[in-house]
Amino acid sequence: MWLGRVLTGPGGRIGRQRAWPGPAPFRKNGAVSTNGTDAYRGLADLPPLVAAAVEAARRAGFTVSCLPSQGRLLQLLAGGVGEGVIGETGTGCGVGLAWLASGARAGVRLVSIEHDWLLADVARGVFDGMSAVTIRHGDWSQLRESGPFGLLALDGGGQGKGAEAPLCPREWLRPGGTLVMDDFTPAQAWPPTRLGRPDTARLYWLQHPDLLATEVRTQPDAATIIATFKG
Repeated sequence: MWLGRVLTGPGGRIGRQRAWPGPAPFRKNGAVSTNGTDAYRGLADLPPLVAAAVEAARRAGFTVSCLPSQGRLLQLLAGGVGEGVIGETGTGCGVGLAWLASGARAGVRLVSIEHDWLLADVARGVFDGMSAVTIRHGDWSQLRESGPFGLLALDGGGQGKGAEAPLCPREWLRPGGTLVMDDFTPAQAWPPTRLGRPDTARLYWLQHPDLLATEVRTQPDAATIIATFKG
């Protein structure tokens, strides 16, 4: 079982920290995201693949799945990719990937990478038999070799919210490709700040010369950045 706690990092990111072993599952620590997996309780209109991934996350004790509001955005964006590859960093138990796969058109491939092999194995069970979906175990940076991507969801590396540098869109996206990342607190002013300082992670994407980018509020306490690579 996956056990740990939730941490709030630079840029309003809700991150994951292992605590093996531990007595309790992930818990909220901050204002960005509630317990993502629990947010699906009582929802009856989920795509079957999403419902299966949520159930797998519950059984694994993994609580920081992407929120339903973010998932529906992922599904919408995936439907706009006509061909090629959709990529995702940070598979978790596959909830976000299930939203992407539920919206993807026939012929579009999906590749997701997860640094924790136990979680990757749980997710593989959800997508067993789906030839269009590949789940890899490794560092997020290794996903680059599967691109360039028509849509890239950054949920487990590449955002630049922590100590590591953000990825270079030109090296990952095809012209016209879209990048999406969640778990930001909604900006209240410009320029956006974080803990009283300029929010450099958010500004990197919103002001990147190669991107057309905007911030979208997916619910009152959560925001997502969506950006298109101009090519």
